[in-house]
Amino acid sequence: MTRILVVDDEPQLLRALRINLSARRYEVAVAADGGAALQKAADWYPDLVVLDLGLPDMDGVEVIHGLRGWTSVPIVVLSGRAGSDDKVEALDAGADDYVTKPFAIDELLARIRAVSRRTAQQGEEEPARVRIGSHVVDLASKTVSGGVRLTPTEWHLLEVLVRNPGKLVGQRALLAEVWGEVYVKETNYLRQYMAQLRRKLEPDPARPVHLITEPGMGYRFVPGNDAIT
Repeated sequence: MTRILVVDDEPQLLRALRINLSARRYEVAVAADGGAALQKAADWYPDLVVLDLGLPDMDGVEVIHGLRGWTSVPIVVLSGRAGSDDKVEALDAGADDYVTKPFAIDELLARIRAVSRRTAQQGEEEPARVRIGSHVVDLASKTVSGGVRLTPTEWHLLEVLVRNPGKLVGQRALLAEVWGEVYVKETNYLRQYMAQLRRKLEPDPARPVHLITEPGMGYRFVPGNDAIT
């Protein structure tokens, strides 16, 4: 049974999340502040953490840093802070996803499932080929079916996203990985190159279904359902 630690200072929300998650066969523990969350995580070893940022004793970003000092447990931020700076800070600190309050419980559950699947797949062999629309992208040979050609920078950007299927990858993390630390504020680079990738790979670049923008936060690769033979 998957263990989920829910951290929030709203008693009604904690109760509602405990009921909904338990009904779906998750084992749930709760904490109402950052200190209790860090202690519970150290004692209980959760499989996933749902974390509010506005805690009474410390900021949620401090909790993320505290967890990341010793564990790679997936962290889904659940916060009323809708500003892009708050989202970017949480993602850069090590959060795996970000859901803004008010939220639909089905959306949160879907994010939890997606993060859990990705974590379970990390120990498996990385896929050599993925399908994006009608194209097959071969990461080993750096080729795309249909004669599509990608530049080295396009390849690097695509590879980072593809190797993190379903995960929200923050803007700064992408910029640092592909262009270097000195370019972490050049978000126009990402817009330009993501537009190029969509034109080359997505069936309808104006309505992408695989290379998704999460406004103010980053980008996400959503794998297709078709198997590659």
